[in-house]
Amino acid sequence: MTSLMTNNSAIAALNTLRGINSKMEETQNHISSGYRVDNASDNAAYWSIATTMRSDNAALSTVQDALGLGAAKADTAYTGMDSAINVVTEIKSKLVAAREPGVDKDKINSELTELKSQLSSIAESASFSGENWLYNDTTTAPGTKEMVASFTRGSDGSVSLQTISFDTSKSVLVDTDDADQGLLTKDYTATIPSGTGTTTVQYFLIDASSTTSAAGSEVELYTTTTDDQVEGMISAVDSMLSDMTDAASTLGATKSRIDMQTEFVSDLMDVIDTGVGRLVDADMNEESTKLKALQTQQQLGIQALSIANSDSGNVLSLFR
Repeated sequence: MTSLMTNNSAIAALNTLRGINSKMEETQNHISSGYRVDNASDNAAYWSIATTMRSDNAALSTVQDALGLGAAKADTAYTGMDSAINVVTEIKSKLVAAREPGVDKDKINSELTELKSQLSSIAESASFSGENWLYNDTTTAPGTKEMVASFTRGSDGSVSLQTISFDTSKSVLVDTDDADQGLLTKDYTATIPSGTGTTTVQYFLIDASSTTSAAGSEVELYTTTTDDQVEGMISAVDSMLSDMTDAASTLGATKSRIDMQTEFVSDLMDVIDTGVGRLVDADMNEESTKLKALQTQQQLGIQALSIANSDSGNVLSLFR
């Protein structure tokens, strides 16, 4: 039936054209934003996952910064410890030289005094961001330092932080509160000959005027210092070197762990970015093809609507 009031062909053509225009607008939004899923209305599930993972990636970025700070602290402490080991090694060499007959012990002691001052300077200077793992001048005992290492989301949605720890009580060289807590201020026991037998003596390397002082004797030489006493000092200093070497090894292992974790976090962030992109990023090749097809469909739709609108004009020919 041909109707003057209702043009069914034009209505159908208009509906088709509206659909084409809607798809074109959607495709153009994908192209302009770069996202296939830009908001929750595009795909609620993918949008929710992407938003959560982007939030987690931001948290991982902060973890990466925290690891960098931790690495700097561990590097500073290790550098100081390594320098201190070199100085203590030099002190050990000086004491061995003092064991030689006829050596001027007073002159060697002057060198020891300067070397011990250098040790104190190294320990006090090994500070980063207000933290010093080699020098303690507070009444609080050296404790464990924690560095944020990772951010984890569980299968139930719960989140947690993991840390890397380092016990500074094993690395403090000088403690001005309790001498027994510093590797260079605490007593080390050595055995030296005494008459027909042996006796034990205690030596410490640095007198930091600690509130709780060491009970033994400071490693220092006098003209009257005996060979047996020198050997006892050498034994004590060697024990200090052993403890310092252990502390340096632990610092190195901690630094290595931080470096590995930093690399892992960086790789993890890249993987998460890639995964989110697969869910929500627009494929520009596909969108470009869609746009070309829709533009062609739009032109055909306009032509079809024009033809349908001309049908009502044909009715006039029936009354001529």
